[in-house]
Amino acid sequence: MIDDFRTLYGSAAGVRVFRAPGRVNIIGEHTDYNLGFVLPMALDMATYVATAPSGDGKLRIHSEDRKETREFDAAAIGDLRPEHHWTDYPVGVAHELTLAGFAIEPANLLIRSTVPDGSGLSSSAALEVSSALALLNGRPLDPLELARLCQRAERNFVGVPCGIMDQYISVFGREHSAVEIDCRSLGHRYVSLPAGAAFVAVNTMVKHALAGSAYKDRVAECAAAVVGIKTMFPAVESLRDVSPEQFEQAAHLLSPVVARRARHIVGEDARVNRYVEASERGDLGLMGKLMVESHRSLQHDYEVSCEELDFLVDAALRMDGVFGSRMTGGGFGGCTVTMLRPDAEPSFRQEIARAYQGRFGVAPRTYLCKPSAGAGEYSDSCL
Repeated sequence: MIDDFRTLYGSAAGVRVFRAPGRVNIIGEHTDYNLGFVLPMALDMATYVATAPSGDGKLRIHSEDRKETREFDAAAIGDLRPEHHWTDYPVGVAHELTLAGFAIEPANLLIRSTVPDGSGLSSSAALEVSSALALLNGRPLDPLELARLCQRAERNFVGVPCGIMDQYISVFGREHSAVEIDCRSLGHRYVSLPAGAAFVAVNTMVKHALAGSAYKDRVAECAAAVVGIKTMFPAVESLRDVSPEQFEQAAHLLSPVVARRARHIVGEDARVNRYVEASERGDLGLMGKLMVESHRSLQHDYEVSCEELDFLVDAALRMDGVFGSRMTGGGFGGCTVTMLRPDAEPSFRQEIARAYQGRFGVAPRTYLCKPSAGAGEYSDSCL
């Protein structure tokens, strides 16, 4: 990558490389912006940003994947506005850094990523966090504030009302562990996964156009549910505060659609907690069952699945060695995540690809999900 940086910019003097991983969410979908619980793992698929001073007042950002370079006046980053372009992610991060009191230093950036774009494995957060580290270039920033700053960039500049899960796990990931995140307190604990479980993500290779607008709709519908439930239970500030019993008592106050959205969130928070307890006991059967329950809730109550995702889940559940499967990410395409016996992983990847291609005429990509370390500088010790 440093050689490519030198080829692109003519010099690699002072170059540093920063890395931020993508993630797969094992369970806890759409609960983060409801201040609930999630259980993601950081992946060994990551976005890398090489950076060195430009010396001419410019901030240049080059994406290898898109084969495109954009150039900005570093001193005027705070004046830029969104362009609905991929550079909105790093520029949004730069914008938030200026608001936090960091000057954007003139620099050349080279971006390389192994996180598949549009897959539901959080390529956007990996780009945001790695870009932030590159723009900071060694200047210290508290890890939690780093995650929050990158979330603000996506919410305020890019315009996606996301929760904090993706940026948080990209910063706080750990090898061999999933991370249970409390999206209200922003605390976390590391969760060891049983040795008898492997995780495989399967990419539908599609992302339906409905995804962006439906995400914003779900945020609004959850907010409407809080307003309705609060009339019966005034202490409720978010759906995180609602127990399954309280929801059943208050459901009649909500429209049918809003009630279904709330039912998913309330049930999903409970599933995350039960999944963590089952993992600590090594109860693979219950872990798989909870994943399937999560998918059915996302399919029928939250309505963010699609034909391709449902097919992959249903096909996986018929295969040998599979404990459970569900969609992961925002929905309407992207990936499923399947928990299975480690010895069944090679045959599963072959069979699921064959089944999906036979049904949709598209070869899906599959990824073995290995819990990985969080973001940081990619030093010689990493090579």
